[in-house]
Amino acid sequence: MATLDWTAELELGDERIDETHREFVDMVNAVGAASDEQMLTMVDALIAHTEEHFGQEQRWMAATDFPPTHCHLDEHTGVLDAMRETRNYVAEGKFNVGRVLAQELGTWFRSHAATMDTMLAQWLKSRQFDTSKEAATEAN
Repeated sequence: MATLDWTAELELGDERIDETHREFVDMVNAVGAASDEQMLTMVDALIAHTEEHFGQEQRWMAATDFPPTHCHLDEHTGVLDAMRETRNYVAEGKFNVGRVLAQELGTWFRSHAATMDTMLAQWLKSRQFDTSKEAATEAN
């Protein structure tokens, strides 16, 4: 059973955002399903992916002067801090903490995507920002 199912409700209508989010969902599920022997590797992979995922969104927010950037980034920081703390527990052999992280990330992500990421996607669209190129295009 998946920790987090990809559903139409998670789609935001931007191909790049949706692709990154699908990858995130897959990685959360991989952590949730990992054996004890795989757990540290899966958590490390999730952290690396999430750092790039959040960095990508941060670059887009900066490039378009997204008004609630500080709120969005504060939430990203909190999630990454929790992931890194979990990594330390997993490295000590407390593998169940990784599974709890996956469950909690599932709950968090549904809310985050429906609120903060939806606002960001709408903002980028209104600014005609092409996420596939990470460059703003001029409106005609």
